[in-house]
Amino acid sequence: MIPRRILLSLVAGLASTLLLGACGSSNNAGTDNAASVAPAASDPAISTPVASTPVASPPSASSGSGGGTTTTTLTAKAMNGLGNVVTDNNGKTLYRFDKDEPSPSKWTCKDACTMTWIPVIVQDSVQTSGVEKSLLGTVHRNGRPQLTLAGWPLYRYVGDTAAGEANGQGKDGEWYAVAPSGQKATTTG
Repeated sequence: MIPRRILLSLVAGLASTLLLGACGSSNNAGTDNAASVAPAASDPAISTPVASTPVASPPSASSGSGGGTTTTTLTAKAMNGLGNVVTDNNGKTLYRFDKDEPSPSKWTCKDACTMTWIPVIVQDSVQTSGVEKSLLGTVHRNGRPQLTLAGWPLYRYVGDTAAGEANGQGKDGEWYAVAPSGQKATTTG
């Protein structure tokens, strides 16, 4: 449900950006207006990332349906060739980006990047299994809390279509599955 919401939000944002660009492209003044409006939605300087804040403890009984809380579950799972990596509710691998900064938490993946690397947005509470809860936090991404692990903002890769895949591992020499410690998962022999 959360990836669907993120995808819908991204599509709506892209459509809005295209419409704003089309509306103002008839003259130079319109072009300047489009340039100043479109990037504002994802510009980290405007949506200033703040130090990673701790994630609230989950309630004793959580529900993902019926209007209750939406719980994000992080689990450490052994993956062939990578050792233990962090996965989400659906068993999909989570990643970190080398260009992001862990202290204070700062995201740099924006615009088209977020179409491939989807930020993990936390709705309500987070539960863990094999992941140290004290290492979790959030960083603000356009007014929404993106989950962090050891300060590193977390992402899902659109190329992982099934649980247990890690097709984003080592992409562009900057994207790595995240280990339960927040470190990069490294290929094991």
